[in-house]
Amino acid sequence: MVAPRTAARLSQRLAVEQSSCRLPSIVAGLIRDGELVWSGGCGRVDGVTPGADVQYRCGSITKTFIGVAVMRLRDEGLLALGDTVQRFLPDTGIGELTVAQLLSHSSGLRAETGAGWWERTRGGDLAQLSDDTLRGGTRFDPARRFHYSNVGFAVLGGIVAAVRGTAWEIVVAEELLRPLGMTRTTTRPQPPAAPGLAVHPWADVVLPEPEHDAGAMAPAGQLWTTVTDLGRWAAFIAGDGSGLLTPETLAEMREPRVVNDVRGAGWTVGYGLGLQVWNEAGACRFGHSGSMPGFLADLQITDSGDAVVAFANATSGMSGALGPDLLKILAEEEPRLPDEWVPVTLPAGTLELLGLWYWGPSPYVLAAKGDQLELRAPLGPGRESRFRATGTDSWVGLDGYHTGEPLHAVRRADGSVSHLDLGSFIFTRSPYDPEAPVPGGVYPGGWHA
Repeated sequence: MVAPRTAARLSQRLAVEQSSCRLPSIVAGLIRDGELVWSGGCGRVDGVTPGADVQYRCGSITKTFIGVAVMRLRDEGLLALGDTVQRFLPDTGIGELTVAQLLSHSSGLRAETGAGWWERTRGGDLAQLSDDTLRGGTRFDPARRFHYSNVGFAVLGGIVAAVRGTAWEIVVAEELLRPLGMTRTTTRPQPPAAPGLAVHPWADVVLPEPEHDAGAMAPAGQLWTTVTDLGRWAAFIAGDGSGLLTPETLAEMREPRVVNDVRGAGWTVGYGLGLQVWNEAGACRFGHSGSMPGFLADLQITDSGDAVVAFANATSGMSGALGPDLLKILAEEEPRLPDEWVPVTLPAGTLELLGLWYWGPSPYVLAAKGDQLELRAPLGPGRESRFRATGTDSWVGLDGYHTGEPLHAVRRADGSVSHLDLGSFIFTRSPYDPEAPVPGGVYPGGWHA
């Protein structure tokens, strides 16, 4: 748990949010190292301050569960991200769109349904959705740009159901909620649960919002959950995997595939595979926001693994600053300790590869950091990357320009290292070493005035 001073600052920030934003109730929690280290509530639900076990509708955070369910199918070989809707749902009218495009909101599919505001009216089945919405076509060419589509996740829920042979909510309950111990996450409210409310814009009065089964649209925002349960989900998404997904797949999900770019201002919000990504001055967070009539929700995770979850039972009002502010307070009051340095065992031959190398005339330093190699440019901007080993004298790039590119140490007949080959770029121990196979050859006259 956090220290009393930290808890006091967090509670004060939550109270300011509830009061200044006029929220009937609000709850929040912080997760570190897989544990809920703080939770708080303000306002009233059934006459009492809500706690971490009170249900709120989480809206579009439901999409993260659909995303994980789809990626599990991918990892099992039951579908590919490049598969089209036609393979699984042959009569929707959008058969040419791919799973990856739907997951990343890059399909160009319309945002909302064609027949009524689905968030406030009872929904029909997928056949009805196809007739009144999907056959209406796309708003943009597929893969052209980011365009958020609730309808796209309804289709993904249908794909999950088609492949598993059972309803999407049963798949989520059996494959995700039960293994993670999320016993208070359901498709309809189970008491204690906050009522959905709208707050009048010019008076301190409220109006109940309807609660219903969204039918085929449910995968876009149906789930109800709690701070405790969503905290467990945050720990899972943050990277522990819990045996349900590999760390590599979780990392793939949070890689931005499309960005919602503001021209001239750079991107601030992007989307991976079922996950939102926020970019604030180069510091990224991932997770998802959520809203339904009567409810607002937030799930954000930092690169360090700290996470925040928050819910309010109001149609509008909760500020976008709350989650980042709570994370900032935690980081300021209780900064993470750096990982303890320990010596490691390097693969045979690694030490002789380290040190100064040259790509043409540009110097680079290759260093071992733990079980990885790091390529750095000591004199200024360069194509820097980290690498993990894939075999003897071979690595693959993990980030930067060389992501996914192979790095090989090329040895002479006597076993000594001649040069490095990084995706066809030749690195030598001296600038343009004439003894190395530099592409295009080296001027025979050598360096001169």
